Amino acid sequence: MTTVVFSHGKESGPWGSKITTLSNVATDMGFGVESIDYQDLDCPEARLTRLKETIAEKCNDVILVGSSMGGYVSLAAASQISARGVFLMAPALYMPDYEIQRFPYDGYVSLVHGWNDDIIPIENSLKYARHQKAQLLLLNDGHRLANSKSVISPFFRNWLEKFRYQ
Repeated sequence: MTTVVFSHGKESGPWGSKITTLSNVATDMGFGVESIDYQDLDCPEARLTRLKETIAEKCNDVILVGSSMGGYVSLAAASQISARGVFLMAPALYMPDYEIQRFPYDGYVSLVHGWNDDIIPIENSLKYARHQKAQLLLLNDGHRLANSKSVISPFFRNWLEKFRYQ
């Protein structure tokens, strides 16, 4: 069974509102769900190690979903663990203090970002999407995408559909 593995942002938790909403979508569609708790780790590279270790222990057929720092962690791990796909929300890509600045993953990636994000510059998602020809949904919302769950949920469901019978 394919497992959707969620990685939360720096100041969130494993079952925040976005992850809970999207995990319900994944479960309804027949996917397994795992949400990793990184609250004890501030360093993105330590979170990357935990993600890879968790996948090695628990799952082998995975789709990665990440928000903010969790988006960075998910995309950084994707090529190393052969993820089937990556879904990113306001991902912390190309941040100056983050170790990884190039993302060689060539699988299916979709991004969601808020026009009014005051934490992660929208230009970072635009740069990645342009370079990879990735699907990008831009919303009239901020970093937390708190007002957009009703838009993100069906977008995610449609995105996940392509993995159901593969």
